[in-house]
Amino acid sequence: MSAVQFLIADDHELFRRTARSFIESHPDWQVCGEAGDGIEAIEKAKRLRPQVILMDINMPRMDGLTLLQKLQEGEEKISTIIVSAYGDMANIRSAMNRGAFDFLIKPIDFPDLEATIAKTIRHIQVLREARERQAAAERAHASLSRYFSPNLAQRLAADSEALDLRGQRRQIATLFTDIAGFTTLVETLEPDVLGPLLNGYLVGMTDVVFAHDGTVAKIIGDAIHVLFSAPTEQPNHAERAVSCALALDSYAQVFRDRWRQNGIALGVTRIGVHAGPAIVGNFGGGRFFDYTAYGDTINVTARLETANKQLGTRICVSANLAKKVQEFRGRPVGDLVLRGKSEALRAFEPLSCEQCESDATDSYVHAFAKLEATDPSTIASFAAHVGKYPDDPLAGFHLKRLLNGATGTRIVMD
Repeated sequence: MSAVQFLIADDHELFRRTARSFIESHPDWQVCGEAGDGIEAIEKAKRLRPQVILMDINMPRMDGLTLLQKLQEGEEKISTIIVSAYGDMANIRSAMNRGAFDFLIKPIDFPDLEATIAKTIRHIQVLREARERQAAAERAHASLSRYFSPNLAQRLAADSEALDLRGQRRQIATLFTDIAGFTTLVETLEPDVLGPLLNGYLVGMTDVVFAHDGTVAKIIGDAIHVLFSAPTEQPNHAERAVSCALALDSYAQVFRDRWRQNGIALGVTRIGVHAGPAIVGNFGGGRFFDYTAYGDTINVTARLETANKQLGTRICVSANLAKKVQEFRGRPVGDLVLRGKSEALRAFEPLSCEQCESDATDSYVHAFAKLEATDPSTIASFAAHVGKYPDDPLAGFHLKRLLNGATGTRIVMD
């Protein structure tokens, strides 16, 4: 630790010389300058930046009380010790009210001065540590805000011990989003168009995630990976994930329509949602913050997002997650055999309350029940549904596969 720097401000040279000798007899204390009045002290304080000023009250040109006030107005907060023969209560109160740390009365009792300086230095160290903690918290908050919701980022930044970011296995919900055909679209866009488009999309989408207290694990191009119940446990993580997926879909649709009106053929946003065990933590070392998750749960979620392309859906939710949601609203998609898997996974398309209670959903669920039962009239039911609701791509997908000879709800994703 470097020596503590002192400035001595007193119009008596003998006092300055005596105080200098006393201060510099201590190995960790050093006098960086002297001043004979308040104006000179102000100038030297700005230039020399001492940590402690030892000052008198009665000085020419500018007295000590005025000097205290001027120092308080400055950006640098310097600890001050008044050493004066004017030790009446009025002067002491005035000095303390203007920011003096302590007050000593001349003639100086040197053991008392030493104790006072030691106390002042401890106070300086406490303030420095507090400022360092605040600066570290602000840096941490700036970094964490890219991943976590504002409330969580603020809490984590304020209390570094509140959270263990090391790898740990836990139950989570997770979702992936991706814009259909975005890579191809990028090749046709000028940078001054692509920048506002992508930035506006990502800002809006992450705002939705943070509104549901989700964690943004990764953003790669237009794709977003989101975690729930990580880094802190959320008992209702499944409900949050489904609600977030529906809100993301709503935002993405509005955003897409707005840009299509400007002549930009932005594709739909596809979303996969799943729940299960994963290893989550900060991977990448001290210099690179990469809070993310690994495991089969993550792989399945990514493949559910991709499955939307074949199914014609925009959101695909696993049964593992749907069964964790009280009063889950949605319609069955089928039993998907995802790429690299041998066992089928039941998937659902989540719906809003209004969609769930619609005649179109009743019609689809009726046809799907026949599909599960391998009812001979399944094709007719789906054909009637598609005829009445031609804008239902999932029903159209089932009708096409049935016409091509498929049966049942097992669907191998290619």
